Amino acid sequence: MAEPLFQQLQRLQEEFSGHPPVSDWNPDLCGDMDMLIRRDGNWVHEGTVIRRKPLVNLFASILKREGDEYFLVTPVEKWRIRVEDVPFLATQVARGKEGDSQHGEDKLLFTTNSGDVVPLDAEHQWELRPFGRPPQPIPYIEVRNGLFARISRDVYYELVGWAATPAEGPQDTLVIKSAGGEWPLGQY
Repeated sequence: MAEPLFQQLQRLQEEFSGHPPVSDWNPDLCGDMDMLIRRDGNWVHEGTVIRRKPLVNLFASILKREGDEYFLVTPVEKWRIRVEDVPFLATQVARGKEGDSQHGEDKLLFTTNSGDVVPLDAEHQWELRPFGRPPQPIPYIEVRNGLFARISRDVYYELVGWAATPAEGPQDTLVIKSAGGEWPLGQY
């Protein structure tokens, strides 16, 4: 029998060795690179969409945010790039039980367009931000070091199906439960 998606993602998250320590790298700014991360998650270099997924994933692994600016950094180079919204999209979500499969807490794992697997928990919280026209509150989850992923429309609708009213607080609000916490999804 195939391993359920949640268990696969949880195993990958535990086995993944991490990203380069870009927060420790502080080289001088080399300049601006003609690179843009569009709202739709596509990375564009000199006007051309980068279609090679391994190259996008490599760039994503050396991405750093300082204030409202984004940079690609190595130990010796730092290039400023443009980001229309946030650098990542959460394109999948899996729900499962953490720990004992019958008595564990619900936990959500999000997969980004760059392959990061991110749990919704105390370390990787989300915030609601206005997005679209007219602006609607959409969840954004922290992937790492101040880099966020916007929850894609498909994932958002899946979350709405799992949403509940909060244990405490306004009953016209929807929340998602994950890793022992309640996270706001919006009002109805």
